[in-house]
Amino acid sequence: MHEFEILHKDLMGRIGKLRTAHGHVETPTIMPVINPNLISIEALEMKKYGAEMLITNAYIIYRKVDLREGAIKKGIHSLLGCEMPIMTDSGSYQLYEYKDVEVSNREILEFQQRIGSDVCVPLDIPTAPYEKRERAKNDLEETLRRMQEARSVIQNKMLAGVVQGSTFLDLRGESAKRAAEIGFDVYAIGGLVPLLESYKFDKLVDIIVASKMNLPLNAPVHLFGAGHPMLFPLAVALGCDLFDSAAYALYAKGKRYITSDGTKKVENLRVLPCSCPVCSSYSVEEVKESADLLASHNLWVTFEEMRMVKQSIAEGSLWELCERRCRAYPVLLNALKHITKYSALIEKYDPATKRPFFYLSECSAHRPEVLRYSYRLNRFTLSGNVLITTNLKEKGFSENEKFDHLFFVKPPFGPCPVELGESYPAGQSEIPAEIDNEAKTVALQNVLKLLEVNTGRAKFVFLYDGSWGGHPLVEEIRKYAEVRREE
Repeated sequence: MHEFEILHKDLMGRIGKLRTAHGHVETPTIMPVINPNLISIEALEMKKYGAEMLITNAYIIYRKVDLREGAIKKGIHSLLGCEMPIMTDSGSYQLYEYKDVEVSNREILEFQQRIGSDVCVPLDIPTAPYEKRERAKNDLEETLRRMQEARSVIQNKMLAGVVQGSTFLDLRGESAKRAAEIGFDVYAIGGLVPLLESYKFDKLVDIIVASKMNLPLNAPVHLFGAGHPMLFPLAVALGCDLFDSAAYALYAKGKRYITSDGTKKVENLRVLPCSCPVCSSYSVEEVKESADLLASHNLWVTFEEMRMVKQSIAEGSLWELCERRCRAYPVLLNALKHITKYSALIEKYDPATKRPFFYLSECSAHRPEVLRYSYRLNRFTLSGNVLITTNLKEKGFSENEKFDHLFFVKPPFGPCPVELGESYPAGQSEIPAEIDNEAKTVALQNVLKLLEVNTGRAKFVFLYDGSWGGHPLVEEIRKYAEVRREE
């Protein structure tokens, strides 16, 4: 029986253990793409980079006689020369690129099963983002028909169900829901390459969320085609577990040098800004002249970033990693801001306690921890006289004895009772000295919520310092409390 065990969680990301016929795989992980026609780095060597699972294209093997016969005779693992778990793609990308493939869904599935693939993939129909809804709907129906057929063909191997639907989110949701009803061991979100190539990461966020909301939680999710490390923190934060990467080889062929926050043209490198075995052992000129060395560097940095993602999940700092990475590229920052629209969904899966909260940018004001704190403000049932103050240093309160309750305004959380001043999350948050307007806005919104919940029960005084003056929500607070400005 194939199982997926979740070991650690942060946001919607998780570290999991996927059991396959060829051993356990710890997710999230990268599956390097092995092209049987063009192997620049041997499959067996992938282990040294950190690979635990590979992916190759069954259709490429099938259509070439010598490769097909070798795979049938020896099995896919012997053909590639390794015993790691191997996932085989069906040729959908070739179908998208060339509009036709010389094999049926049943034929390619039977071939994958025959050659001993650990995870088989049906021949789904990817729909380009620019296609009309009717085309996307028709392609989706054919994909689902093939998914159903695949379930009857594959009996003793793991099987991936593919989610399609172009950029139509309702179709993505429908595809995911119906795939879940059929039942698969792995779920893959496909048809994303055009969006990735055009850097439309905000649409990618929407598609992942629409899919994840309708997929079972006890199965890993594969994000097809997302092989650049700058995407890993965001995609993992939204619940993706498996990634495939041909980027290491394709970028090397195009003389491009991968980093965790983007790509550099190798011709522009004056030094090698990396400490991987390649960059530590070879000169700039040697790397410029060798596609193999460049591919090797690209793999090292790809797996390094995934290890960073795993460590961030384990210590509960995945959001901070997302913020640091997304600051390096405007479209990534836009995607992170887009993710904050789904904070209510993410909050349901995010652990209730974790390491101290670090405020890094205005995006931090909309983290799940802040939203969860807002939800729990209705637990405060107050009476008597209540002081809410923005003065975090507890100075100048000769009147304290007159108040039954004292709350500090801790951006972006808002009102925090003095008794919880050392508690997670508000009491253990680290915020900059200069507080941005977004943090103040969310904090004051939560002050208003506390006041509204306790209207008629308590008498409130809101004391604020000059740095909060002029904010429009201060005037809203006057409807519920006596407002004073600290002199």
